[in-house]
Amino acid sequence: MNQCDPNKQHRRSIRLRGWDYRAPGYYFVTICTFERQNLFDNPEFYDIAAHALTRIPEQKHAKHVMVDESVVMPNHAHAVLVFTGYPEQADMSREPGQFENALAGSLGVIVGRYKTAVTTRINNLRRSKGAKVWQRGYYERIIRNERELEATRQYIRNNPARWAEDRDNLDALFANMTYHP
Repeated sequence: MNQCDPNKQHRRSIRLRGWDYRAPGYYFVTICTFERQNLFDNPEFYDIAAHALTRIPEQKHAKHVMVDESVVMPNHAHAVLVFTGYPEQADMSREPGQFENALAGSLGVIVGRYKTAVTTRINNLRRSKGAKVWQRGYYERIIRNERELEATRQYIRNNPARWAEDRDNLDALFANMTYHP
C-alpha cells in the first residue's frame, strides 16, 4: 500500500466532514473533460456520454440512484443524481467520513464508474487505449432544499443556451462546489 508523504503530497479532502456519500439525497455533479477539450462536439462521443448518464440507474451498483436532470456539454457534463435510499449492500457498521476508499454505491463510485464506461467506449472508438477523457476527480454539491434543487435544475436546463457566453468559464460555478480527487 502506498503511503502518503505530506512533504510531497498536499492534497486534502474537501468532502463534507461526517457526511455519508451513500445517503439518500440530491447531489449536483459536474464532470469536466481532460484539459477541457470540446470532446463532446463529436456527435458519437456525445451520444456515448449522454446514453451512459441515462443508464446509471440500470447498473447493479446504482439501483438506488435516479438521474433527475442532466446535460452533456462540449467539455463537461452536469447531473442531479437522486439517491432514493442506501445501496442494497451498504455496510452500515462503518462510520460516515471514516472510509479509506469509496464504498460500493457511494457518489464517488457512481461517478467513477460512469467516467470509466464513457472513457472505455470512446477510447475503443478512437482506438486510443489509455487516453484520458476526463479530468481527475469531479465537482459535487449536496442539494439541501427545494429552492436550491429548482435553481440547479434550471441551471442545467439553461446550460446549452448559455454555452456561447460561458464557453470555458466554469470557474464561477466550481467556486460553489466541492472537488473530489
